[in-house]
Amino acid sequence: MSWILFVILPLTGLILGWAIRWLYARFQLSSIEQKAARLSQDAIKEAEAKKRELLLETKDELIRERNQQEHELRERRNELQRFDKRLLQKEENLERKAIALDKQKQSLIDRERKLSEKETFLSSEEDRWRGELERIAGISAEDAKKLIMQSMENEARHDVQVVLNKIEQEAETAAEKRARSVLVTTIQRLATEISSEITVTSVSLPNDEMKGRIIGREGRNIRTLETLTGVDIIIDDTPEAVVISCFDPVRKEIARRSLERLIADGRIHPARIEEVVQKVTKEISQLIYEEGEKVLFDLGIHNMNPDGIRGLGRLYFRTSYGQNVLSHSKEVAIIAGMIAAEIGCDVEVTKRGALLHDIGKGIETDGEGTHVEAGVELAKKIGEDARVVNAIASHHNDIEPSCVESVIVQIADAISASRPGARRETLNNYIKRLESLERIAEGFAGVEKAYAIQAGRELRIMVNNESVDDSSAKNLAKEIAKKIESELKYPGRIKVTIIRETRIVEYAR
Repeated sequence: MSWILFVILPLTGLILGWAIRWLYARFQLSSIEQKAARLSQDAIKEAEAKKRELLLETKDELIRERNQQEHELRERRNELQRFDKRLLQKEENLERKAIALDKQKQSLIDRERKLSEKETFLSSEEDRWRGELERIAGISAEDAKKLIMQSMENEARHDVQVVLNKIEQEAETAAEKRARSVLVTTIQRLATEISSEITVTSVSLPNDEMKGRIIGREGRNIRTLETLTGVDIIIDDTPEAVVISCFDPVRKEIARRSLERLIADGRIHPARIEEVVQKVTKEISQLIYEEGEKVLFDLGIHNMNPDGIRGLGRLYFRTSYGQNVLSHSKEVAIIAGMIAAEIGCDVEVTKRGALLHDIGKGIETDGEGTHVEAGVELAKKIGEDARVVNAIASHHNDIEPSCVESVIVQIADAISASRPGARRETLNNYIKRLESLERIAEGFAGVEKAYAIQAGRELRIMVNNESVDDSSAKNLAKEIAKKIESELKYPGRIKVTIIRETRIVEYAR
C-alpha cells in the first residue's frame, strides 16, 4: 500500500502542477490579448485623429492656395485692364496724329502749288528782265557770269596768297620762337658738366722725394703697380706730379685712386700696393654697379640684368667728345621717352633702347668689333626686347630701323649730341670742318666769298649780283646745302645764307 501511495502522490503532484501551469498560461494569454486589443483600439483612435488633423490641414492649405490664386488672378485682370486702357489711349493719340498729318499734308500740297505758280511767274519775269539787261549792257548772261567768276577767282587767289604769306611768316616766327624756347629749356634741364676726353691723368705729389719711393728699389714698386692696374706710369721732370696713361678709363681710375692712397699712407712696397689695388678694384666695381642702378632708378626702368647694370655703370668713366657717355645715355633716354609719350609709342621700350644704345662702349672686349656690335651682343645675351636690340644696332644707321622706337632713339641721340655745349671737338677737326664748308661754297659759280661763322653752324656766302639774280640765289642756297649734306658729317644743322648786294653809285656835280 505504501508503494501505491508512493507512486500516486508524485503523479498527482505532477498533474496538479501541469494543471496550474496551464491555467496560468491561459490567464497570461488572455491578459496579452486584452492588452493587444487595447493597443489596437488606441492606435485606431490615434490614426483617426491624425487623419482628421491632416484633412483639416489639407483643407486649410487648399483654401490658402485658392485665395492666393484668386488674388493673382485679380492682379492680372487689373494689369490687363490697365494695359487695355493704355492701348486705347495710344490708338486715340495715333488717330489724332494721323488726322494732324493729313491736315499738314494737305497744307503742304497747297503751299507747293502756290510756290510752283509763283516760281513760274518769277521765271517768266527773270527771263524778261535778263533779256532787258542783256540789251542794255550789250553782253550775254553767260559772258557776264564768266567775267564775274574770273574776277572772283583772281580776287580769291590774291586773298589766299596774302593769307598764305601771312601764315608762313607767322609760322616761321612762331617756330623760331618755339625752337629757341625748347632749346633753352632743354639746355637748362639737361646740360651736364663737360670733361675733356683724355687718356692721361696726373697725380699730385707732396714732394719730389715721393717719386723715388714710388719707383722703389730697382723699380719694383712702379712695376708692381703697372702690372696690377694695367696702366703706364710716367715719371719725368714735372715737379711734384706723376702721369698715369691708359686707354681704359676704369683701369686708369683704379690706378689713380690706388696711387693717391699709397701716397697718403706713406707705406709703398709690393705687398701694400697689391693690397690697396685689390681694395680699390672692389670699390670701383661697387661704384660701377651703384652708378648703373642709380641711372635706372632715375629713369624708372626695372628688371635689368646685372650684366646690363654693370655695362651701364662702366659708362660713368667714359667720355665722347668731352661728353660723359652715361650722362649722354640718360639724356637720350629722357628725350626719347618724351617723344614716345607724345606720339603714342611704347615708352618703356623706347627708354630702354635709348639708355642702352651706347652700352657697347663700356664693355670689356678683346674683339675688333664696334661698340654697336658689342652692345647688340650684350643686349641679346641679357634677353632684351627685339625692338631694343634693333634700336642699339640702328642708332648709327648700320642697319635699317625696324620700328618707330628705333627711329626715336636715333632722333634723341642726335638731339643730345648736337645741342650747344654738349660735345667738344678737337681744334684740328674744328678747323677742317670750317675750311670744308668754305671750300664747298666757293666751288659754285657766282660765289665771291664764303664765311663759316657761329662755330660752323652758319655759312654766309657773298655772291656776284650780276651773275646771280634773286630767283637763282634761292636755288644756289639749296644746291650748296645739298652738297654739304652729302660730303660732310656734322652734328645738328648748318644754316646757309646767300647775300646778294646791289650798289648804285652816282655823283652830283
